[in-house]
Amino acid sequence: MRVGKQGLLGLGAACLAVTAMASSPLGAIKAIANPLANVKEQTLLAQNQKTLTVVFPSRSDSTDLQNKANAVAAFLSKELGIPVKAQVGDDTAAVEALRANRADVAFLSSRPALKAESLAQAKLYLAEVRANYSGKYTYNSIFVVSKNSPLKTGTDPKTTLGQLKGKKMAFTSPTSGSGFIFPVSQLVQAGFVPNKDRLDGFFGQVSYGGNYSKALQAVLRGQAEVAAVSEYALFPPYITAQEKNQLRVLYKIPNVPAHGVAIDDDVPAPLRGKIINAMLKLNQPQNNQLLRGLYNSTELVKIDHNTHLAPVRNALKVVGMEP
Repeated sequence: MRVGKQGLLGLGAACLAVTAMASSPLGAIKAIANPLANVKEQTLLAQNQKTLTVVFPSRSDSTDLQNKANAVAAFLSKELGIPVKAQVGDDTAAVEALRANRADVAFLSSRPALKAESLAQAKLYLAEVRANYSGKYTYNSIFVVSKNSPLKTGTDPKTTLGQLKGKKMAFTSPTSGSGFIFPVSQLVQAGFVPNKDRLDGFFGQVSYGGNYSKALQAVLRGQAEVAAVSEYALFPPYITAQEKNQLRVLYKIPNVPAHGVAIDDDVPAPLRGKIINAMLKLNQPQNNQLLRGLYNSTELVKIDHNTHLAPVRNALKVVGMEP
């Protein structure tokens, strides 16, 4: 966190800070606009917390993200009574910003969240909910084939995934949770491959689309017989409804952790609680469009960091990968 761990100051110091703020015209305006309701708010302001930085990673289904992130930052600033800066980047940049104390909060997917815990001692406190998730804040990783594929859909991994031997396989990317890590972990557990580095011994061909849309397009165009993606990739903007009708889910892997909101460990507990409560207000009808605009999420819910990320920890261990 930008300001470091200073702890809470006493009420007397808080009053001095407020007096100093009010001595300038801008400080007077802020003092009037954000009155101190109680001692806790006074002590929070006295910590010299100048700016809260929130990182919003770019995703393939997000458009005009900077403007939408700015709107959420303005909402959080009003709720918290301090300036909030919205920064857009990718997951790697978000984790690095947390590690280098250039950011305090970040929206992260599950594997980057584990990396943020390792490098910055940040933890997930909230998870995103989507209407097209099978679980409230978990979703399925899926193997997808052409609608007319001779491969038979099933629930038994050995029988169903055994059909993939010698087939042309399109994964999303070597770092994707639902598009690689979870599917490969299932293949390892079923005994078809020993680890992530021995896929060529099972598949006839292995390719990486780079994103969900391209992995699915490989199947639609006949360049691959199977693709591994998230279940929500079967909806726009990833593919059209017409394209979805040409595809079929071969096998599902449940309990992939949804993306969530991580907060750096340097953020003091009282402020962290205020951030979480402010984020939860995005669920309210009058504010919900701000949340939906970011990543098509409908709700944020409180989660336990370790419990939520346990499935991806296990999947990484099975395939032989570090977080």
